[in-house]
Amino acid sequence: MDRRPTLADVAVRAGVSTALVSIVMREAPGASAATRERVRAVADELGYRPDLRARLLRRSRSRLLGVVFGVQHPFHGDLVDGLYTAADRIGYELALSAVTPGRDEQRAISSLLQDRCEALVLLGPQAPTAYLAGLAARLPVVVVARAVRHRTVDVVRTDDAAGLEQAVDHLVELGHRRIAHIDGGRAPGAAERRRGYTGALHRHGLGRNALIVPGGLTEDDGADAARALLELTDPREPTALTVFNDRCATGVLDVLRGAGVAVPGAMSERSERINQHSASSRSADRAQRGSAMSVVGFDDSRLARLSHVDLTTIAQDAATMTELAVARAVARLDGAPTGEREQVVPPRLVVRGTTAPPAG
Repeated sequence: MDRRPTLADVAVRAGVSTALVSIVMREAPGASAATRERVRAVADELGYRPDLRARLLRRSRSRLLGVVFGVQHPFHGDLVDGLYTAADRIGYELALSAVTPGRDEQRAISSLLQDRCEALVLLGPQAPTAYLAGLAARLPVVVVARAVRHRTVDVVRTDDAAGLEQAVDHLVELGHRRIAHIDGGRAPGAAERRRGYTGALHRHGLGRNALIVPGGLTEDDGADAARALLELTDPREPTALTVFNDRCATGVLDVLRGAGVAVPGAMSERSERINQHSASSRSADRAQRGSAMSVVGFDDSRLARLSHVDLTTIAQDAATMTELAVARAVARLDGAPTGEREQVVPPRLVVRGTTAPPAG
């Protein structure tokens, strides 16, 4: 094992729960002598050592919350802004640790564990549940914008499925019947958004028209998905798209508009000039037929609100999510009742300039 062993690693090898390993390591009541002996033997075999420094630091109350975020996700910037506001209101400070293309999530987390952080707030983490549970055995962990099914990990997230249902409902109300979804793959929230998309189509009697296109989190992922859509021919080609997130949606918009597809309404003079000089491809033919596309993103990040993007999107309530996340972390530290482990925040539709009734 080339990383530091965790409580979860010991639990798996010993065949017990992570909570029980924590009891043994803390020498707390609740485990039999035989279990304690087995757990300690496994811990020695794996080289696991309790983080006594973190335990002592929690007792000293540094009033510092560690936050892990992705620099490539515009919505994480909105969440960090909200976390600063919520923490400042109750006299806490934040220590930030970024996930970058050259710095993975576990390294970002590890750096915070060396600081005097009392709790961790993880924004859309990709780490396995077992790893997150191991962290939660050492200090309070609040995961934001991802569902985690483990009783020791607190969660604050958007109702992702409901958000996609709102997006589909909006497009159906405008008159669209062929609505595709550009997927987020294995990203946090992607499965729930797929479920909301397909469920809403079936509710409207449009299930046979469902089309899920592989996408992702980035502009490049959106651009690739848009190119794949432009290769479709009737009757499968959609008149509207729901997209996993705003960043992916901007890549979609760039390719569609570059190919002369109007978003959302009639083609502009610029689009017509592009068509006149385009190569004879399916995408150019599609544009020359006067086609248009409506596009809905997800997040309502600052990117979506830029005037030249003007993206219709599903807004996540960053202020409420961050307020709840900080409150949950501090409640854990204070030993106060925390209520439901998972708190789900409703999203809302924000209509801007990328949706309209279907052309023709």
